[in-house]
Amino acid sequence: MTKRIAIIQGHPDSRGDRFLHALAAAYADGARAAGHEVRLVDVARLEFPLLRTKDDYEHAAPPASIGAAQETIRWAEHLVILFPLWAGTLPALLKAFLEQVFRPGFAFAYVEGGMPKKLLRGKSARIVVTMGMPALVFRWYFGAHGVKSLKRSILSFAGIAPIDDTLIGMVEAGDGSARERWLARMRALGGSGR
Repeated sequence: MTKRIAIIQGHPDSRGDRFLHALAAAYADGARAAGHEVRLVDVARLEFPLLRTKDDYEHAAPPASIGAAQETIRWAEHLVILFPLWAGTLPALLKAFLEQVFRPGFAFAYVEGGMPKKLLRGKSARIVVTMGMPALVFRWYFGAHGVKSLKRSILSFAGIAPIDDTLIGMVEAGDGSARERWLARMRALGGSGR
């Protein structure tokens, strides 16, 4: 069964020569080869302001770039969000993007006297994170809090499930064969639409 997949490239460097860009391209190649439809949102290439007030978050119209990203997410059945681990969590640019995108009326709806209604039910996600430390250390010693926060407080809060993750450690120390294995893994995940 084919899927509509949105790849959200969250690396803040727009040059496109980072390993995360190669991982996203490998995922997209595998997905397209299997017949899935793929759209890309490259956060580093978008222009949008920081949200600074609750009123802006809840009531201001999103900028055109954010509206287009919301349409891509609305279209998708599966999201793939890629980012490098910075200071234990998402880079600030990706966090600002997610705050803009996952607003009331798009990701959830307030319900008087109850829990917000989740508006993105029926979608699944995969989070792909690269880091300099061993992935096992990030997951077990540090508790992977940056990834858990994204899963629970943003994606799951909007109704997205299941949410899987792929943690890739020691990216700067890895040799070419380790990178090739990860690229092959991403192509396989893309092919399976997971």
